[in-house]
Amino acid sequence: MATLRLGPLLRYVDGSSATVWVEAGRPCTAEVRCADGAGGSARTFRIEGHHYALITVEGLTPGTRTAYEVLLDGSRVWPAADPALAAFPPSTITTPGGPGPGTGIGTGKLPETGTEVGTGTGPGTGTGIGTGEAPETGTGVGADEEVGTVRVAFGSCRWAAPPDGEKDPVGPDALDTLAARLAADPDAPRPDVLLLLGDQVYADETSPATRRWLASRRDLTEPPGDQVADYEEYTRLYYESWLDPEVRWLLSTVPSLMIFDDHDVIDDWNTSASWLAEMRATPWWNERILSGLMSYWVHQHLGNLAPAELAADPVYAQVREAADGTDALRAFATRADADPAAVRWSYRRDFGRTRLLMVDTRAARVLDERNRAMVDPEEADWLRAQALDTPGSYDHLLIGTSLPWLLPPLVHDAEEWDASLCRGTRGARWARFGEWLRRRADLEHWAAFPDSFAWLTDLIAEAGSGPSAPASVYVLSGDVHHAYLAEPTHWPADAAPAARVLQLTCSPVHNSVPASITWGFRFGWSRPAQALGRAFAGHARSGTRGLKWRKRGGPWFGNQLMTLTLRGRTSVLGLDQAREHAQGGARLETVLETELTS
Repeated sequence: MATLRLGPLLRYVDGSSATVWVEAGRPCTAEVRCADGAGGSARTFRIEGHHYALITVEGLTPGTRTAYEVLLDGSRVWPAADPALAAFPPSTITTPGGPGPGTGIGTGKLPETGTEVGTGTGPGTGTGIGTGEAPETGTGVGADEEVGTVRVAFGSCRWAAPPDGEKDPVGPDALDTLAARLAADPDAPRPDVLLLLGDQVYADETSPATRRWLASRRDLTEPPGDQVADYEEYTRLYYESWLDPEVRWLLSTVPSLMIFDDHDVIDDWNTSASWLAEMRATPWWNERILSGLMSYWVHQHLGNLAPAELAADPVYAQVREAADGTDALRAFATRADADPAAVRWSYRRDFGRTRLLMVDTRAARVLDERNRAMVDPEEADWLRAQALDTPGSYDHLLIGTSLPWLLPPLVHDAEEWDASLCRGTRGARWARFGEWLRRRADLEHWAAFPDSFAWLTDLIAEAGSGPSAPASVYVLSGDVHHAYLAEPTHWPADAAPAARVLQLTCSPVHNSVPASITWGFRFGWSRPAQALGRAFAGHARSGTRGLKWRKRGGPWFGNQLMTLTLRGRTSVLGLDQAREHAQGGARLETVLETELTS
């Protein structure tokens, strides 16, 4: 019998279809059956001895929430017979759209069908699936949903939570506490999509348990030491992170979109041309980068794509058609590493009248010091075309980028200064110092690519202007292990857009916050810091920024998630932090709720 090794992860969802990702223990047919009769199936494909499937579910009814189960070769494997998951409600697929019948799940003791409480967008009776030894029946009324509302929860930087019973050195996990909140009230509003903005796994900062496992298979005194080295070791990171019971249930019932950042491969990934040359000279880097790209494609990237995009993807077709897709995927990863412009990891998703552009700020970089760019010219052209496609067709533009566009002014000026030094504006000695500082202090955000910063600024101004301008353009970011809001106050050439423009930064989901970050990012917004930043600019002869901005909220430190609630042209922002509770356990506590547009 085939076993479910990882998943299910609910990824893409629209009004009538969805995709569900799983890893099985052997080759098999993976199937999703929904309580309302919708479903789909797919054969697994093989990568490095692992077996995966991305199942397209069709026939869903708009505006409903339907329970689903997963079968492998006809045997049900989800809901799982795992005591750690027993307290969680059934996994469901919630589709956007108008009023429709609710769907639910029975509570009997063997797989049986019956009627149960619906949870769709209007009154309705759902059809359920039993979960115990006898048929269970019931009738109910679906909970009302807000038609046209889109809730986007986002954050980044998540170390896997330690096993139950072990003390968590960095405090409660925001995803674990979100799962507990949703499980406690299944009919409450939940995110329509969870945006994970980088560092979903840490290939270079492994846990004690993973280090023990690595030591059982190779000598950790040899490079890359206790960092991951190959595809099999990457899979260990995903097991550790996504088999956490709370996160496993959450990802099975809330659609997710993802993009990588540096730690998904290695700290400082593609920070500069000299850094990359040094990495390529090591004996272990080639396997590390190919395995990192391959595992990202399998575990994260595929689920970002809509069914139509999957059907047109030649690499996905090659992998599925082969008896073993490893060689095809390795060839793709080799091409992506050798010629980043040949591969696009960025993507676009529309949620009603909200448009999301997720930007690859790692693999698409141009690293030549004289032509440094956050995204290559082809990628920039594609992103601009997506942002400006069909003016007036969206009310909100969300730009997802793991690295913030707007930083505290001192940090921005320091990064721009360092980039100028690295270009040689103060000579070779200063250039060497600039490269050392860039790596030491992680000076690699948009500000460290001045031409790209200006390009993104111009794109935001253009997208947010004109008679059909959206109500808002929000840049959603993570990376910097704290949260804040920043807003432009003066635009170059006074080209201020009509849309409200904000940088919304939220990190970490579950990680440490060093004291240096706490101090540096507080000081970076102050007037003395801004004066120091101007001194940096003068020394490097880097000119002026043109764009000016100020902090509108924060900084907030802790494990946290932001949620944007978008309806019509209105938008409300919430910030929730995971905190230990006096009565025991942890929960999300709201520390900010504010209207951004009305």
